[in-house]
Amino acid sequence: MAHLFSFVFTGVITVLSGPGTSWFSWHPFLMTLAFCLFMTEALLLFSPYGSPIRKFPHKTKGRLHWILQCLCVTFATLGLAAIFYNKHLNGKPHFTSWHGLVGLGTLCVVGVQSLAALPLIYHSLAKGWSLAKLKRYHAASGLITYLLGTASLFLGICSTWFITFVGGYTWYLVALCPAFNALVIMSQVTNAYMAKKRMQY
Repeated sequence: MAHLFSFVFTGVITVLSGPGTSWFSWHPFLMTLAFCLFMTEALLLFSPYGSPIRKFPHKTKGRLHWILQCLCVTFATLGLAAIFYNKHLNGKPHFTSWHGLVGLGTLCVVGVQSLAALPLIYHSLAKGWSLAKLKRYHAASGLITYLLGTASLFLGICSTWFITFVGGYTWYLVALCPAFNALVIMSQVTNAYMAKKRMQY
């Protein structure tokens, strides 16, 4: 279901934004691809129930996860550049809303999170560190990062631009998509962590 909601939300934003019709149009499109599609799918790769590659080795999942996260960072950076240039063209101030501030903070955290994951792929970089602890820290910080991305998306659909197109009960249905996915990811990460803790006792 989370996969479906990711594609539905991305499809709705794509149709409404009409990427290529203006500089602004690229911002919601690229940011939604980054945080709703790539990041969600990157985390769902490790789902014991909903992963499309759940029978693959964990190492393969890790590599694909990192690739999707790199795509997330790339598309989010392009989305930031698009809105920055659009505001520059129109003489508007930057980062004056909660959506802009949370979005910028999320992008910075995602970049750091992706770099911090390198020792999990190249173990030689993790000298002096326990890989098990690094994985737990990465999972916990990754969940926080995902929730920040979800908050940014939610603030985006609260914007004047989105409400102009979507209102009433339809707005709540659209908002349900990132909210539902956030609950799925929270459940997935916390259950995996608790299962490992139980195995230690």
